[in-house]
Amino acid sequence: MATERRLVTPQAQEGEEQGGWAYRPRRLREWIGQESVRETLQVLLEAAQQRGEPLEHLLFYGPPGLGKTTLAHILAHEMGVNIKVTAGPAIERAGDLAAILTNLRAGDILFIDEIHRLPKAVEEILYPAMEDFALDIVLGKGPAARAVRLRLPRFTLIGATTRLALVSAPLRARFGAVLRLDFYDEDALQQILAQAARHMGIEATEDGLREIARRARGTPRIALRLLRRVRDYAQVRAQGRIDRDVARDALAMLHIDELGLDEVDRRVLRTLIEKFRGGPVGLNTLAAAVSEAPDTLMEVVEPYLLRLGLLERTAQGRVATPRAYQHLGYPPPQAQPPLFPNAEPDR
Repeated sequence: MATERRLVTPQAQEGEEQGGWAYRPRRLREWIGQESVRETLQVLLEAAQQRGEPLEHLLFYGPPGLGKTTLAHILAHEMGVNIKVTAGPAIERAGDLAAILTNLRAGDILFIDEIHRLPKAVEEILYPAMEDFALDIVLGKGPAARAVRLRLPRFTLIGATTRLALVSAPLRARFGAVLRLDFYDEDALQQILAQAARHMGIEATEDGLREIARRARGTPRIALRLLRRVRDYAQVRAQGRIDRDVARDALAMLHIDELGLDEVDRRVLRTLIEKFRGGPVGLNTLAAAVSEAPDTLMEVVEPYLLRLGLLERTAQGRVATPRAYQHLGYPPPQAQPPLFPNAEPDR
């Protein structure tokens, strides 16, 4: 069972700076982007503080890397309470969760990442804990067994998931607010990068940061990772200064193109165009052709290609769009019969 307990104090903040948290916001007003989510959370925070009560249980969902964990720490900092961090796969037995819950103090925040991966038996323990702040346990076995209810302090559960559909309906219904985090636009990413560059002591121009933001796939985690790699390139080959040309050269070395596509993304599109005449082709067939797992294509590669309009999902399978042809430098597709007209789709 892997858990992490954070007490949001000035001393803890100093430790976070050494651990890579220095350029993450600690106040909700410092949070960049996600205006709708931020406004909702601001209202919830102020209402809870005025009543002198803990926050309601919250569920964040959306693609990975958008700041769900950071938001949980911000809320703990705003409320001035402890936060205990764990993950769904780390809680294997009901006893593991019971141990965590009984060690919480009034007002504490329990953050469970990938909450959709909680075992069913563990999830059942959460229901009375969330609604009644009680823990129901059974002592003994057989006819001598008896049920005991332990009172828990009022706490806040914050769950995070990348796959909302896999969170069971009973668990989802027990959250006071379910908030979606969406991809960021270039302006927001540029602000995040500028903030990080100041904390990291990186000299960078607006054009250089804009170039990184443009290729970050709308995801702060990717943007910050690219910033660190471009920093390394600038340190070795450009006297430590990041401008547009340096950013372009560094990202070209990393095989990240103007749309943020990497080698895997381009290989999928090239395979569709060159081997399957643009499609349609089933997911399993396409995965085999590019030597990747179907789940990797569906969960990692396809969402961004679909978002950019480079790929389409049809009843017959995946299809490369005219924009994909244009981006990769292929002549535009011509109307033609399917490559395998009688094949059954394997989507």
